[in-house]
Amino acid sequence: MGVDLVEERFGTIAVKKGVITKEQVLEAMKIQMERDLDGLEHRLIGSILYSMGYITLPQIDEVVEAVKTCE
Repeated sequence: MGVDLVEERFGTIAVKKGVITKEQVLEAMKIQMERDLDGLEHRLIGSILYSMGYITLPQIDEVVEAVKTCE
């Protein structure tokens, strides 16, 4: 599975689970896109959301487990 597909699922699942809001995931995606376009190191959505204080490490683990069950 490609990183882009995981990213999309991570954000979608996190919002559906009520862990973050749609606005928060869109903000993180914007940051990710800007970094990619600027040639900076790619960061995963969960990492960006964590650094912004929107999600905890246990919540990231919960969402990742949910992504795995969707494969």
